[in-house]
This record gives sequence, C-alpha cells and structure tokens, in this order.
Amino acid sequence: MTTHCQEDPPLVIAVSGVAGSGKTTLGRALAEKLRLPLLDLDTLTVSLLDRLHGTVLDDHWLAPPHGATIRAARYAALRATAAEVVATAGGAVLVAPFTAELTGTAEWTDLLDALAPAKPHMIHLRGSPELFARRRAGRSESRDAHRTDAAPAAAPVVPHLAIDAELAPGQQQFRVLRTLGRRTPLDLNSPVFTRSFDAVLFDLDGVLADSTASVLRCWDQFAKEREFSAAVVEGNHGRPARPLVEQLLPADRVDDALRRIEAIEVADASRVEPAPGARELITGLPDERRAIVTSGTRRIAAARLAAVGITAPSVLITADDVRCGKPDPEPYLLAAARLGVDPARCLVVEDAPAGIAAARAAGCEVIGMLGTVEPGALTDVGLIVDGLDRLRVDLTRTGLRISAADQPTAVGS
Repeated sequence: MTTHCQEDPPLVIAVSGVAGSGKTTLGRALAEKLRLPLLDLDTLTVSLLDRLHGTVLDDHWLAPPHGATIRAARYAALRATAAEVVATAGGAVLVAPFTAELTGTAEWTDLLDALAPAKPHMIHLRGSPELFARRRAGRSESRDAHRTDAAPAAAPVVPHLAIDAELAPGQQQFRVLRTLGRRTPLDLNSPVFTRSFDAVLFDLDGVLADSTASVLRCWDQFAKEREFSAAVVEGNHGRPARPLVEQLLPADRVDDALRRIEAIEVADASRVEPAPGARELITGLPDERRAIVTSGTRRIAAARLAAVGITAPSVLITADDVRCGKPDPEPYLLAAARLGVDPARCLVVEDAPAGIAAARAAGCEVIGMLGTVEPGALTDVGLIVDGLDRLRVDLTRTGLRISAADQPTAVGS
C-alpha cells in the first residue's frame, strides 16, 4: 500500500506546453483523478480579453504590441487565483504554457513565491512543432489565427517531468501519477508470489524500455510517407510489423516498407527512456535464467537496449528469429527452448494483449505491465504492476521467487 503522511503538504501540479500540446486535456484528467481544482489560464482570462477586443483593444490581445503587457496580467491573475485556491482547497492543477517560467527567470520565482510553501510539480508536454501545428489546424480555436510563428522553445531548465505529447491522455496520466508516487497497489495474494520459476522472459517495448511514444512517432512518420492512417498502430501494440504492413500495402511494396519503418525506429531509439526498475531487475538475474522476447527486429532491439543501458542477454528472440510472431506462442516457446527450461516454469512480463496471449499459449505465467494499454485490457495475467521497481527476484534452491520490493513513498510523505 502507498504510505501517506498524516498531514500532506498541498499538492500543486503545473501542466505546461505550447498551444496544441494537449495540456488542457491532461490537466483536466489529473484534476479529476486527484480530485483537485483545475485552474486553466485560458479559462480564467480569455473570455475577458476577447470582450476587450474591438472596444478597449483595437487589435487582438495576442497580437503586437499588447503581448508582453497582456501576458504579465494573465499570469498575475493565475498566480493570485492559484494562491487562494491552494490555501483553501489544499492543492490545484494549473494549466498554462508557462513559457517564461520554464526558463527559470523571474517569472519562475514569482510562481514559486505565489504558491509557497507548496512546491509545484512542473509537467512539460514535449513534441515536434509539426505535431502541434497539425493539432492546432484541426481544432476550432479562433485565437490560433492570431498567434505569431516563433522558433521552437528551448528545453526547460527548471525541475520538471517531460511527457511525450504523442502519448494518449491515459498513458500520459499514468506516467505523471507514477512519478508522483501514486502507485497501483500490488495484489499480494497473487499466485505469482507463491511459485518458483526457472526463468523470467521479458518483453522489451513497454516493459524494459518506455518506447511507446517512440513507436507512435515512428509509425506516424511512416504513415505520412506511405499515405495511410497512423491510427492502425493503436490496436497492434506488441505485434510484429510485417503482418500489419502486409495488410496496409501491396505485396510488392512490403519488403521496402519494412526496411523503411525499421530505419525510422532505429533512428528514433536514442529518445527511448528506461522503464522504472527494469535495468536493475533484469541485470540482477543469472544469464541462464533470463531472456528478452520482442516483436521488433534485432536492429531495433539493439538500438533500444543501448538507449536504456541494458546489455542483451544470451537469449534474445526477435522478429527475425521466428516464423509466427505474437500472439502466436512461438517466440516464447523458442526462448524457453534456448534456455533449456520448461515453458510452464517461465514467468513472462508483458504490456500488451498480443504478448499476454502468446505467453499464455506457451504455458507461461504472466505479469502484466501498465502504461501501454488501458488496465482493463491486461486480462488473463497473474499480477499487474506499474513498474518493475515494485518487484524483487531471489534465487532460491527451488528456483526464482518473486516478492514485493519495498513500497515506494508518495510525493509529499
């Protein structure tokens, strides 16, 4: 169970990002989940400013020469309102671009002073200018027409949690809450904790590497190049690329397309980040008792493992090694065979329904990892975890035993 102090300090979350980054959607989701008041800069100020246009202001309030003055006034209103709300309600979720605040200059100090003694947890939605421009073009905000083009903002220098804008709102919320220490309780009565295993077989993407945003970015680029909808990847997490590409493109274009998507994913791999506790858990296992089983190619696997600092074990099963990928059991059966163990005595860690189905069909026990699909999609698993830092594995005389690691402490405790 997550521990809490008797008197938690105020929880203040500030969600930042440029127009079109999805900060309002994420901020609202966090406010609803945490039962905190939502203070959106636009909600607080835009209606008033729009009424001034044409009466007090000849030009739109976003247009020069009003910019600096209007910005200072808007953020002063946000700070004053936030100070009152946090003092009375015990917390808040703030939503604004926070462009100047992220640079660590006087505006950041002003925000900290207004919220003191609470310390805001800054969430920054990052992504490409092209993505944000496409999103703005697809919405009906009249004020977008008055925005001036600007160079991409510099990376934030204040303490912050970077969240990829490509992720779905639920995926974003999950990563924020996990970082805040709002963890999913472990089922300590799970049969996984009562069994012994001969080996642990790890999926790569979404389990050892937090590569979901990278996959979405890469397939979005690939889809634009090949002129199909990138939405098709959303229901194919954990599956090899070939069957999907074969459905989308004529047979004579498949091999070239597969080489292209592989190249895109390898190039983007440097942006992949480690999953919590993954490196420590897998490297703590004897080599003869661990394997990685991925639907990606060997080149993609090598690039992502390098990015997260994990050396490939002796047994690494990729799409290049099998005829039938997940959800077929062949990948996990092959991994068990190469380790020389019975699949029924293997524990698999998976994050997607296709991988879970493959592991179950092979006869393995399964741990489901949150963060890629909705929790309700992780069915037929022995245990659900939100990070491998929640688990420890010990080698005993009967085999590998899984137990709960020390429980993390919530932010503010």
